[in-house]
Amino acid sequence: MTTTPTQIRIEETTKKQAVELLEGLGLNLSEAVNMFLKQVILQRGLPFEVKYPEYKPEVLEAMEEAKRISRDPNVKGFTNIDDLFADLDS
Repeated sequence: MTTTPTQIRIEETTKKQAVELLEGLGLNLSEAVNMFLKQVILQRGLPFEVKYPEYKPEVLEAMEEAKRISRDPNVKGFTNIDDLFADLDS
């Protein structure tokens, strides 16, 4: 199969991270781009859904921290806001 040279612009850090990951999979960047383009053709569009993530990473981190805190037996809990404020004042 004949190939044709193609130039694309990729952010430097994105390319570096992708190349490292692809090497672990036994692929180079050219092979991965070819796979992607073949899937575009087969799917007649992007081979994945494009959308904003449901939560921002910092929200997910805060949720994980809240889970850790809620399970920690050493963390003091309160049943109402007045007791919380009273504890803060002491």
